[in-house]
Amino acid sequence: MLWFEGSVPSAIASSKEKNCVFVVFIKGDDEQSTEMVSTWENARVVEEARDSFVAIKVDAKSESCTQFSQIYPVVCIPSSFFIGGNGIPLEVIAGSVPVEELIKRIEKVKQVSKKLMSTQECANFTTSFLAALLNVCFSFRMSADNGICSGQVSPAEVSISSDEASQLEDDLSVKVERLTKKLEARRELKKKDEEENEIKKEIERRKLGKEMLEFKKKQEGEKTKRMLEERNREKAEEKAARDRVKQQIALDRVERAARYAKTKEEVEAAKAAALEARQAELDARREAAAKERSTIARIQFRLPDGSFVTNQFPSESRLEEARQFVAQEVGNKYGNFSLATMFPRREFTMEDLNKTLLDLELVPSASVVLLPQTGRPSTSVVQSSGGGIWVFLGTIIYPLLAVWKFITSFLLASTPSTVSSTRQTSQSTNSQAMASNTTEPKRENMRKRILEKRTEDFKRDGKIYRLRTQEDNEDDNNTWNGNSTQQM
Repeated sequence: MLWFEGSVPSAIASSKEKNCVFVVFIKGDDEQSTEMVSTWENARVVEEARDSFVAIKVDAKSESCTQFSQIYPVVCIPSSFFIGGNGIPLEVIAGSVPVEELIKRIEKVKQVSKKLMSTQECANFTTSFLAALLNVCFSFRMSADNGICSGQVSPAEVSISSDEASQLEDDLSVKVERLTKKLEARRELKKKDEEENEIKKEIERRKLGKEMLEFKKKQEGEKTKRMLEERNREKAEEKAARDRVKQQIALDRVERAARYAKTKEEVEAAKAAALEARQAELDARREAAAKERSTIARIQFRLPDGSFVTNQFPSESRLEEARQFVAQEVGNKYGNFSLATMFPRREFTMEDLNKTLLDLELVPSASVVLLPQTGRPSTSVVQSSGGGIWVFLGTIIYPLLAVWKFITSFLLASTPSTVSSTRQTSQSTNSQAMASNTTEPKRENMRKRILEKRTEDFKRDGKIYRLRTQEDNEDDNNTWNGNSTQQM
């Protein structure tokens, strides 16, 4: 069933406009009402009632149901009223009925509605139906008193006279008019009560608003008073705290002045004692460092090719031990050699070999030059000791000189003896060149060692380079403060 969604007056107006039967279905919360709703919403029922009925659902507990029951007595819930265009019920279904029964009732209502519209027997049918309706209402009231509500009700066939029917119709119209007046009076009374209630609510609302406003003002006044009291209390506490701090500062100043005057001499004496102790400690450290350096001799042996070998010896060791060490390092490369120092210039003799390094003033560090005794003049030793540059140039010039001698001897030769001598000379030169070629990689290795150790064995001071000593290494490890005091 397609239920009408508007109000009851709108549904009545729609049924009159469409000239359809007006159906009022009164439902409750019980199981029969639920079953009847599902029956009305069945597809077959909806198809059968299409375009012939305007149906509306009314809750049994609503005000609309109360007004409807004052005109049409509702004796059972659920109930279905089929009302014609003149306001007369065409059919009443009390309780819940099956789908087939409801379809039969709908077809019957359709037939009755057509007959009332096409024939002149409308009055007789109306009176007979009203009589049947009264009989049904009476029977339902009796059954309701006994606690029984039947699901299927069919109107009784009662035959009454035309006068009685007209009288019943007049009574019904009078009753409807009387009920309408009562409804109007009740509506007016209800409207008046609502207006009085609205006036009372407005008075209460204004009174409540006034009370709330007064309460807020009172709260704000109390809050302001509390804030002023809190502020005054905080100011008093801050002032007391400042006074206490000032008093404490004055006491601290007096106490500090007395303590300073009392301990000034003690502090000065303590500073002097601490300074003396620190100076003594520094002196002891210097003596210990000097003593430690004097126990070890760090000697750098300068070789004729410009390379060098460095080693450390105990200060009590003899010079012979140092000579044996360097002899093991260089082998037979330079043959027999002697040792000498350049600054001051001094060549050690056989007697000096039995002396200690401490006696020879080679402690804590010294630079000793190897002087070959045969194969090269003494000037070459002096040149090699003069620096690595001359040694490097000598290693390059010597092979060139040998080649030049070979070429000049070959060009100037005029006799076989001269040629043979030249050949011997060239052979000796070739042997020397081969020897120089074999020694060339060794020299390259020595140069690399020189370049790698140059930064370690030399200390730069501006444009002046000097050999590093044990004291220099210790100075490099030391750090300096901003006040020029050294930390170990």
